[in-house]
Amino acid sequence: MNNAKLGGLFTFPGAALTVHRMGYGAMQLAGPGVFGPPKDPEGAVAVLREAVAAGVNHIDTSDFYGPHVTNQIIRKALHPYPAGLVIVTKLGARRPADGSWQRATSRQELTEGVHDNLRNLGLEALDIVNYRAMGSIHGPAEGAIAEQVTVLADLKREGLIRHIGLSNVTAAQVAEAQGITEIVCAQNNYNVAHREDDALIDELGRQGIAYVPFFPLGGFTPLQSSTLAGVASRLGATPMQVALAWLLHRAPNVLLIPGTSSLAHLRENLAAGELRLTAETLRELDGIAAEAAGK
Repeated sequence: MNNAKLGGLFTFPGAALTVHRMGYGAMQLAGPGVFGPPKDPEGAVAVLREAVAAGVNHIDTSDFYGPHVTNQIIRKALHPYPAGLVIVTKLGARRPADGSWQRATSRQELTEGVHDNLRNLGLEALDIVNYRAMGSIHGPAEGAIAEQVTVLADLKREGLIRHIGLSNVTAAQVAEAQGITEIVCAQNNYNVAHREDDALIDELGRQGIAYVPFFPLGGFTPLQSSTLAGVASRLGATPMQVALAWLLHRAPNVLLIPGTSSLAHLRENLAAGELRLTAETLRELDGIAAEAAGK
């Protein structure tokens, strides 16, 4: 695929890292509930190899997926890594034997998390590490993150991390982190129906900072899904492809990391980078968020 088909290019600020805007999220390579190994390990390897062969050079992962599973699969599939591949990982959680999600935010836990990622990915330094603030099931929650970001900044000075990002954070937390170190990306829940981060996306865009939405189809009502499906039918696309294409149209600093363990779905997701939406179609899709807000 050429650059245009993968949504064009984006260069992280202050970094010699340029990626296609259509990337890949590795979370679904783990077993059910993002815990344990996948049912088809070789299939997971095949998905990663096809993604990279198609031009994807931005992979999002974490060593607490599995735990350790997705990073080990990435290493098996792609190591030694091709030139230009950017692997973004995240810290802030751990997965004990019961499969629960627990905070891991102390200096020791964050440091151990970096070394776990390095070991399982087979790297000497991590391209980008996001600190993921746990927040709540409803989204990010205000609260100081300076202590955790300071730890990552120290690890960056040690040469174990090249760049730092954030995940599940508020605008105030982004500003707090920027007072400590350069932030190259932020990763939050955002899609055509849930647009609470519109102002944050625009502000990050003015600074040249990447915004990476997760759950591109999460939390839709049946009515909103119907609207999206109608647009998709007219365009000869799937609702997921339209949702992804809308995100690419939203702002040039938006990067996508749709995840799948299926080769067919991978191909569908990457094809969304070719979908062109007219101004009229964009207005119709923008109405989905108005419905969600009760307007």
